[in-house]
Amino acid sequence: MGRLCSPKCRFARIMGWLQIVLGGLAIVVSIASLFKFYTAGFFLNHEDICHDFYHVSDASVGFDIRALNDRVGEVLDRMDKLQEKLEKKVQEMEKNRDDLGKTTMTRLEHKRFLEQEVIRPLYGAHIALRQIRLPKAEGIRNSTMKEEPLINTFVVEEIRKYITPKENRVGNTNIYGTERIYNTIGHACVLMKKELEEYMDYDIGSYCKDDWNLAQKLMVNGCDPLPRRRCLTRASKVYQKPYPINESLWRVPDDRNVRWSNYQCRNVQCLSSKNPKRGYSKCTGCFEMDKEKLKWVTNISLPVDFLIKDVLAIKPREIRIGLDFGIGTGTFAARMREQNVTIVSTALNLGAPFNEMIALRGLIPLYVTLNQRLPFFDNTMDLIHTTGFMDGWIDLMLMDFILFDWDRILRPGGLLWIDRFFCNRKDLDDYMYMFLQFRYKKHKWAVSPKSKDEVYLSALLEKPPRAI
Repeated sequence: MGRLCSPKCRFARIMGWLQIVLGGLAIVVSIASLFKFYTAGFFLNHEDICHDFYHVSDASVGFDIRALNDRVGEVLDRMDKLQEKLEKKVQEMEKNRDDLGKTTMTRLEHKRFLEQEVIRPLYGAHIALRQIRLPKAEGIRNSTMKEEPLINTFVVEEIRKYITPKENRVGNTNIYGTERIYNTIGHACVLMKKELEEYMDYDIGSYCKDDWNLAQKLMVNGCDPLPRRRCLTRASKVYQKPYPINESLWRVPDDRNVRWSNYQCRNVQCLSSKNPKRGYSKCTGCFEMDKEKLKWVTNISLPVDFLIKDVLAIKPREIRIGLDFGIGTGTFAARMREQNVTIVSTALNLGAPFNEMIALRGLIPLYVTLNQRLPFFDNTMDLIHTTGFMDGWIDLMLMDFILFDWDRILRPGGLLWIDRFFCNRKDLDDYMYMFLQFRYKKHKWAVSPKSKDEVYLSALLEKPPRAI
């Protein structure tokens, strides 16, 4: 007969089976864990491990490593120059060892040498190193951007303060639905670092330098928009009260209301088309009111010259607001104001005070370049008029982007008035395609010779409705 198992024996068997089960569970858990590690990439040295296990995204995403490298390179260059300068000084002293004891250098001169040649360069290198900002491993609340990508591109602290994202003080989303406000600058600013740092080098709260021409140089070269500044803009020291609105439209403004320091002329009379040294070439005669009064209201022999009354008759009482995209002193806007139409006039100060002239006439100047997306919402303008600025010199791709932006802001049924666009005769078909690609309705279309090789094109086109 088999031996009966005692209670102690039964307990030992139960514990044995329990150990076998627990051991099996441990093996299963271990295999599952190894599989999890494998799929996460531990055994493949996969760079997304932290993403899966610690939910930390790559801190270098959106960070400009090249800018960081350039900043470190600048600091190293400063240190190399300082070392070279000191070694050169020591070598000079070695050559003149016999005269070292006879030096007449005072303690004050020695102190000044140390401050200017040693301490200041070291301090500058030290500050440059301290200003280097590395990407953060953790995000700011729900943001995935760890650091402003351009922060290490610039040395001037005011630029760095401007482009650093500004968090909301209350810790919640703002009225725009964002947690931070990003101040913008044009991407080409990094190519004009020296000029931009000069522009932003000022004393906070004091008067700005009279450097609008530097700002315009930055803008037209793609550093647009420019950063805001915290200094007080300058005005003419003898600024006078503007003329009343019933006089200002067709009266030459007071010379004292313009800052002339960055212009070749020093008064409005100097800007006459008869003066070969007027300092500008576009829109000659724009500062002579007797000539300006004739535009768009008197019959001209060329078929490309349309009259305002004829254009407005196509859309009676429908044209209320519009944009004049060109270069001038606001005469088109002045004539349209007489018809109760509000026109915003784009302008750049290309050698003459075009913006000041428009404003002093009681009209609205819009200081923008060809580089910039127009600051108007979609389908809002009744009329877009262009003349004298965008002609046959313009690249076709750039023109395509500009025309699509105009189409964006022009409302259905709005009018696009192409006024005296000129180009080389052989390029006319290319430019005609640019204007006709939107399938606008033709109200007026005229081509006229400008010279032997150039032609004028004027057109009045209506944007069609686009039901979606």
